[in-house]
Amino acid sequence: MKQDTATDRKIQREVESELQWTPDVQAARIGVSVENHAVTLTGTVSSFPERMAARRAAQRVKRVSAVADELTVHYAGAALTDSDIAQSISHVLESSAVIPAGSVKASVRNHTVTLTGSVPWNFQRDAAVRAVGAIAGVGYVENHITLPVRPSREALAEKIKDALARNAALAAKEVHIDVDDDQVTLSGHLPTWLEKKQAGLVAWSSPGVRAVRNNITVGSE
Repeated sequence: MKQDTATDRKIQREVESELQWTPDVQAARIGVSVENHAVTLTGTVSSFPERMAARRAAQRVKRVSAVADELTVHYAGAALTDSDIAQSISHVLESSAVIPAGSVKASVRNHTVTLTGSVPWNFQRDAAVRAVGAIAGVGYVENHITLPVRPSREALAEKIKDALARNAALAAKEVHIDVDDDQVTLSGHLPTWLEKKQAGLVAWSSPGVRAVRNNITVGSE
């Protein structure tokens, strides 16, 4: 127990240092607590992108097993209504060169945006979240955009397996793949969050994947 407590304190210091190192984050406004290698972030940030940057910074630290995001977004300047935000979202989605016209719909309630609809590729879904998240007044984005079904699960699993094997940044033998319809579950163990994230990105890059459950554990065993 003492060893775990000492490790938690070390993780806390490293997360705080990583937040200070991250240019998109005002670390002084963010509190960090750690229990059993799980990190909780509290405090206020100025935007949704800053909130995501803080979360990613914590996930980059070695031995972090989970990150609980309890940050709140504090809006600077004039208060924006949900109607104001909805109008901005409509303009951003309509003017995007990446997101197919009319493919994504948005609803706004209490500064939380819910995205629905369907796009051909996951990078388009990610682009929609990034574009909407950057709009002033947005506190959080719930992504319910779907992707179309394509290959059989056997073909899909084989494609992902080959892609993982080609990736020099991954210990592919430590990653196990299970495909249920168009949903992929990754399991196994990797040393860092960055490798876990990379494995997830590889799975998402395969056509036909509509959901990825990344159950890969991280840290030293």
